[in-house]
Amino acid sequence: MWIHRELTTYIKLMLVSLYDWFWKDQYWLPKQYTWADLEDTDEEIYPHPKDLLAVIPLIFVIIIVRYSFERAIGLPLSRLMGVYDGRRIKAFHNSTLESFFCTQCQNPKEAQLNHLATQCNLSMRQVQRWFRNRRNQERPLPSKKFTEACWKFTVYISSFFGGLFILYDEPWFWDAEMCWHGFPKQILKPSIYWWYLLEFGFYISLLFTLPFDVKRKDFVEQVIHHFSAIILIYFSYCANYIRIGTLVIVIHDVSDIFLEAGKVLHYAQRKHACDKIFIIFTMTFFITRLIVFPSKVLYTTYYSSMVNHEPFFGYYFTNALLMTLQALHVFWSYLILCMLLRFVQFGKLEQDVRSDVEEQDTSDEQSNTEEQKSKRLQSSDVPDTYNLPRARGARRTGPN
Repeated sequence: MWIHRELTTYIKLMLVSLYDWFWKDQYWLPKQYTWADLEDTDEEIYPHPKDLLAVIPLIFVIIIVRYSFERAIGLPLSRLMGVYDGRRIKAFHNSTLESFFCTQCQNPKEAQLNHLATQCNLSMRQVQRWFRNRRNQERPLPSKKFTEACWKFTVYISSFFGGLFILYDEPWFWDAEMCWHGFPKQILKPSIYWWYLLEFGFYISLLFTLPFDVKRKDFVEQVIHHFSAIILIYFSYCANYIRIGTLVIVIHDVSDIFLEAGKVLHYAQRKHACDKIFIIFTMTFFITRLIVFPSKVLYTTYYSSMVNHEPFFGYYFTNALLMTLQALHVFWSYLILCMLLRFVQFGKLEQDVRSDVEEQDTSDEQSNTEEQKSKRLQSSDVPDTYNLPRARGARRTGPN
């Protein structure tokens, strides 16, 4: 009992010492300031790390609201807009194939397919069809994609216009260099605190639900982005970089509105409206992420913030996070540019380059129909130019 009490006391002292070391004045504040300068008074309130503890229950509230929204609003809206999941052929149970699928490879090569066919006493075509159907089972349904995009669209548009309402009268919203006037002694308004807290909770909730959300080819980049956003929001609040943080949030939200709106229209097969939104999204993304963000945010955090202060750890740390975001902007700009070039070339938006396209399902009956047609064509003297088209599989559901 005594050893347990001593150990607990030692761990507490160690954590307190680590906390004090991590939040040293010289790490996060300019040289002439200390944390004592940011203590609250009757007239002035400043941000403190403990304020963000309120995000813990908020995360669970956001997740509950999200899934309630998706089921109560997203799903009925998907049906209203004609989003159907279609018929998917379920792969029959086979323990050997299932074990190979889960532990080794989801898309085996021809030699592996031959080996598995011999093992299971199946034909090569049956094994191929099993893996195709099994892969399709892993892909999210169109209704899930629609409801997820619908939720994000609602959050981004609410955050953007809510942020505009809060920041419209702030002089530093229009002139980014004023973000550093009087830094770090800049008072915190309650409206900005709650908006900041909601954004913080939203990005953490996205990180929590990422394993269950629609997975895309840029999954790793999404994780990096969410981590960078969470860390940036946290440290920008604690070190009172809130003014520049609000600009970052608004700049990111505006293009995300059109991104999620485009997804909603795409899943609802509103082709012409989706193409128009894609063009607007592309222009908005390039302007906000490649022009406004570097010129207004990166420039001011790199140069303007140091006009009256010498560089310190928080300065380098914040700029490193912002540069990480900018690197992701460049990566996503490349993907968007690829989509734009295909759009210009083919005149339509074929698929999201970040997404996997659902493979066509082919039933046994359809395969038999193909073989029968092939035999009939071979037995006749019909020229090749009049060959009948192949029977199609289940209707393609479209890109993620």
